[in-house]
Amino acid sequence: MDMKTIIIDPYYTLIVATIVLLVGRLLVHKIKFLRNFNIPEPVAGGLLAAVFIYLLYTATGISLEFNTSLQDAFMLFFFSSIGLSADFSRLKAGGRGLIIFLGVVALFIVVQNSVGVGLASALGQNPVMGLITGSITLTGGHGTAGAWGKILETDYGIKGATDLGMASATFGLVLGGLIGGPIARKLVNNIGKKPITEKQSTDTVADNVVEVFENAIKQRLITSKSAIETMALFAACLSFSAIMVSPTVTAFFPERFTIPQFVWALFFGVLLRNVLTRGFSVNMFDRAIDVFGNASLSLFLGIALLNLKLWQLLDLALPMLIILAVQTFVMCSYAYFVTFRLMGSNYDAAVLSAGHCGFGMGATPTAVANMQSVTERFGPSHKAFLIVPMVGAFFIDFINAFILTTFISLLQ
Repeated sequence: MDMKTIIIDPYYTLIVATIVLLVGRLLVHKIKFLRNFNIPEPVAGGLLAAVFIYLLYTATGISLEFNTSLQDAFMLFFFSSIGLSADFSRLKAGGRGLIIFLGVVALFIVVQNSVGVGLASALGQNPVMGLITGSITLTGGHGTAGAWGKILETDYGIKGATDLGMASATFGLVLGGLIGGPIARKLVNNIGKKPITEKQSTDTVADNVVEVFENAIKQRLITSKSAIETMALFAACLSFSAIMVSPTVTAFFPERFTIPQFVWALFFGVLLRNVLTRGFSVNMFDRAIDVFGNASLSLFLGIALLNLKLWQLLDLALPMLIILAVQTFVMCSYAYFVTFRLMGSNYDAAVLSAGHCGFGMGATPTAVANMQSVTERFGPSHKAFLIVPMVGAFFIDFINAFILTTFISLLQ
């Protein structure tokens, strides 16, 4: 069949992406399975759009090509928001447990990528594919999958890297929600903790209200002034990242030293946040940062999934499924034997293990849902609900970016 490609310009691409997001929101609202496994609205709508585009291609030979110029900008906005949210003063709140958990997670990322690269090589695939079915998509999620996918396609010639990444990230999101609860319950049973009664559950409510990560706090309204101030911070991150990947600057780096632009945006966001808050006592508007970051992520994913060409995944389907099956087993084993023991072999450690399964295979919302499934039955774990959101929300992305950059440099 002769293929005809229709190119969609940036503005129509943005319109279609917003429609995809609205459809995704409707699907998640109506379908219980999507809600239970915390499938993001852009992923639900984007996968439906990808199926429609695939059917159009098989029936007519027409391939839709959506312009990605706005996608790149939204990607940089999203990673800038992660950096601008990374207040290192919060490390004090997590204490020693947070530092240990960061080490546990960092070690697992190395294990996850080593397993992926080893299996990809053994299956006769490009070793970089092991990173796509490693921490790029599993620990990193859909946002990191889309960011690295584009880089691997353009700079390393990995055809269909973005498509493969989106499929792998979706697989991980579902599996992360399936394995966390059962593993934690097994660990809880091993230490002999009994389920709480209804009265005990009521008695713990008063304790919960002081926990910042378990209860909403009063938030400031976003105004035009705060929005402009926040936009200026994002612009600073994007400008710095553009400078750092310009030929003038990269000429000073070693030839094998390659850091993607979104990592520079994230890094400068972290630097800007902590210099302004600690050095100049600037009151950062976290709510505006979150709103802009989340909206950018949704639009970025919507556009990325519009370019998901399912027919290009067929040749990679079996190797990918084998690697992801092994990765799921590795995550289960690591959470059960390593995360639990290093975090203290107690109830808090069991809940943390459930959370690690959530964002080690999927995303922070999945991690929180896993932990809630345990704490609703066995009682609260303030330590876990303090540590996991902080690690999963921003620290993990910075660590993951550093480790991935090192792996890719070694594989060149």
